[in-house]
Amino acid sequence: MGLFFEVLSAINNPNQRGNVAQLESIINSVQQVATSRGIQPSQMQNIMSVVGNMLRPVLRHQQSLPDGNQLQNLISQPASTDSSGLGMQSLLSPQLQQQIVQTVSQTTGISPNVIEAILPTVTSAVQSLLSMGSTNGDSLNSNSILNTFLDSDGDGGTDLSDVLRFGDRFVHP
Repeated sequence: MGLFFEVLSAINNPNQRGNVAQLESIINSVQQVATSRGIQPSQMQNIMSVVGNMLRPVLRHQQSLPDGNQLQNLISQPASTDSSGLGMQSLLSPQLQQQIVQTVSQTTGISPNVIEAILPTVTSAVQSLLSMGSTNGDSLNSNSILNTFLDSDGDGGTDLSDVLRFGDRFVHP
């Protein structure tokens, strides 16, 4: 639940980009793609959890590169929550995308074709969520949401499924 608290903090901090409308847009886009594909909310939470756990090492590696600011710049770009998902997906090799599709399919029991179809929307939603922690200034490496997400040790404290579940409760009381 720590990541969700960072999202709420970003919403309440005028120096960060996060706002309620952005969170609502992210939640709605994920719910719309799930509904259109017949995916249950609990399955979508599992999808977000698995995708987040698979993206974390990729993003950590990207951040550790000599030009680690490239990740911050990518995350800070406005991500559309439509089906393009090009920003975050540019970091994922075709092999990694297939690995994500297979792992999510095995974990959830949802067809790989369905997972492949929704992956751009899911990765775009993750990018949008992480961008909420960006500051309004030029200060790089000050994205609290991204830092919390990357600092996770896999204990479930920063699970994207929690953000989806609590975010839905927050924007749709």
